[in-house]
Amino acid sequence: MENKGIKIDRGRSHYYSRMIKKDGEYRVTFLKNDGSVRKMHASRSSKHPTKGGVSTLDPEKYTTVWDVENGGYRAINNDTIIEVEVLA
Repeated sequence: MENKGIKIDRGRSHYYSRMIKKDGEYRVTFLKNDGSVRKMHASRSSKHPTKGGVSTLDPEKYTTVWDVENGGYRAINNDTIIEVEVLA
């Protein structure tokens, strides 16, 4: 994975990943699989219930959020979170 010269602080990434596991809205900046940086308006709220499916992703490695701008669930790799801003 090409990271375009961005250094990820693993300790801070894990702090941020614990932060976004709480209900709320966040602006999350993270490194995508292709190496590009993405900023996402993400929500962790009961307003966006799942359709009954069970996630098969490891919750220690990934956090599932609702992508407010694109209207769908997304998984964020906890190791690649660069920054989190609490919105609500």
